[in-house]
Amino acid sequence: MSSDKSASIQGEGGSALFEYLLTHYRGLFATLILLPISALYSAYITIRNWVVFYLKSAPSKHDFKVQQVINQIEAWKKDGCKEKLCTARSGWKSMSEMVPKYKLSHRNIHIDMYDILDLDESRRIVKVEPLVSMGQISRNLLSRGWTLPVMPELDDLTVGGLIMGFGVETSSHKYGLFQFICESFEIVTAEGKLLKCSRSENTELFYLIPWSHGTLGFLVAAELKIIPATQYVRIEYQPVYSLDDLVLQFEQDSRNTQENDFVEAIVYSKNQAVIMRGKLSNNIGTDGKPNSIGLWYKPWFYMHVKSLLDLNHNLVEYLPLRDYYHRHTRSLFWEMEEIITFGNNPIFRWLLGWALPPRVELLKYTETETTKNLREKYHILQDMLMPMAFLKKSLEYFDDHYCIYPLWLAPMAVYGNERNIGMIHPYTAEDRKIDELYVDIGAYGTPRKAQFDNRLAQPLLEKFVVENNGFQALYAKTVLSREDFLRMFDHSDLYKLRENLPNCTQAFDTIYDKVSSIGRASPVEIRKMKKAR
Repeated sequence: MSSDKSASIQGEGGSALFEYLLTHYRGLFATLILLPISALYSAYITIRNWVVFYLKSAPSKHDFKVQQVINQIEAWKKDGCKEKLCTARSGWKSMSEMVPKYKLSHRNIHIDMYDILDLDESRRIVKVEPLVSMGQISRNLLSRGWTLPVMPELDDLTVGGLIMGFGVETSSHKYGLFQFICESFEIVTAEGKLLKCSRSENTELFYLIPWSHGTLGFLVAAELKIIPATQYVRIEYQPVYSLDDLVLQFEQDSRNTQENDFVEAIVYSKNQAVIMRGKLSNNIGTDGKPNSIGLWYKPWFYMHVKSLLDLNHNLVEYLPLRDYYHRHTRSLFWEMEEIITFGNNPIFRWLLGWALPPRVELLKYTETETTKNLREKYHILQDMLMPMAFLKKSLEYFDDHYCIYPLWLAPMAVYGNERNIGMIHPYTAEDRKIDELYVDIGAYGTPRKAQFDNRLAQPLLEKFVVENNGFQALYAKTVLSREDFLRMFDHSDLYKLRENLPNCTQAFDTIYDKVSSIGRASPVEIRKMKKAR
């Protein structure tokens, strides 16, 4: 550091020095400070969840916790229903890079519900509270020989977030989005009533709660389908070396639900990708070797897969089931490479790989003005859900406008229902042919397009998605106008239902008001708002 710069920092005080370190030595700060804090917190959460699960103490407390939610709404009604309502859960804990700013002005309803309530093996159902995480479910269910048909990758994703928002996994070509493995929901409405919703009870609510982002009521429980677990997933990796081969093979594998329990692809350049086909298995066959990819010292999964491009032939491995489910957790797909650039170094993995990843809320909270501006201009974090018919067109768009790699591909079915209600619907071609198969295109990281500016690129990307009958995962930033937002998502049934539910429109924002820039801001902007108050 130059003497002039040192003098400048010292003159600005300790806070300026701290911000400088957070900005220019983010990887070192994350390693020395954030990783230990994250590891301790995660260990506490894991132990607490295990104790509750095995002592079976959660069910007896659940009714009391539901009543507490109802009591808070009754208090709001007695106070004249003056404020909008939202959950009190910290916005920093969401997986989005944004933080809800509406929580600063709304009445916060405390919903402290983190427990697995019941495992009904005869009905093949697990009943859970909304803040149960995927890591918690996979640990506990696998120990009992069960799993979810759709188990999204990252440990900290919650059931409530995946229902109210969006949840996809590489088994979604077979089972659909996370919402399609849900058998029932329990919500507390703005009237203070507890309602159970299923295909036969409060049907409209059942079909409209998914993607509703808390605009119909407070989710307090959900029943999820379960299937028998196996010890391994047999993964066949197929390197492909042209865009046409990728699109053709990926669609073929995605439609083959009999043979393929999981389908995924990682795209490393316009003409290089690896397609992965997975099958649940209890035995290790003679065609491949086991690979415990989840061990702390193992290479990050996407780097392991990338190395297979040099093989020029297919390879089979057997991954332990839980390792497969959370294969992208340690590296947050490939976002960790931009935070701790040396994180995949073998020495680092041996010494500290067990502590990865740092908690997302800590990463957000320690963002600085400089890193915020750099992120908003140069960084993208988006999942675009496109009809399979437009996969090639979409990949060409990302290459032309972003030149960002890797890209993550996961096929997913968007199913209709007998009532034909909901906010997303299967793709219908001009000849009226219906195709339920979509593909999630995940773009995470820094594009390599010359003179790239995401503030200019994002509106064009969202326009492309709307015009090609796609959807946007709303955990991410959106700059859509209200009109274009309603072109992307069908809210006609939702609005009718909101009008018919007592106190609903008075209590809850619209979805757009919660997920757009109206309702969310960057972590830096949120800190400024809090100071201004």
